[in-house]
Amino acid sequence: NMLLREGATLVRDAADVIEALNTLCPPQPQEQPTERRRTHGPEAPPSQPPRTLRDTTPLHRRILSRLSPAPVSEDELIRDLQVSTEVAAPALVELELEGRIARRPGGMVTREG
Repeated sequence: NMLLREGATLVRDAADVIEALNTLCPPQPQEQPTERRRTHGPEAPPSQPPRTLRDTTPLHRRILSRLSPAPVSEDELIRDLQVSTEVAAPALVELELEGRIARRPGGMVTREG
């Protein structure tokens, strides 16, 4: 009751939430879609050339050699690898998608299999 007296909005369902959001941030007009070339993943930033298999394979090996079934902090792993987060993060995601590593609670990673 006190919140309502202080100006809180009563929300009964999703429509009330959408209405409240529309009053805070009116919908912006949709941009017309532009033609984009199809890619099989996120585009690399313009300042960095796309990574090749030859570039990533040694990094994948280095990551896997430092991991075991015992959890290791992702930050500690990246420091040990002595590479930037921008280089390590995509490699970690690739290994995770391949099922070779797993993320654990608290920013930890483990080797799978």
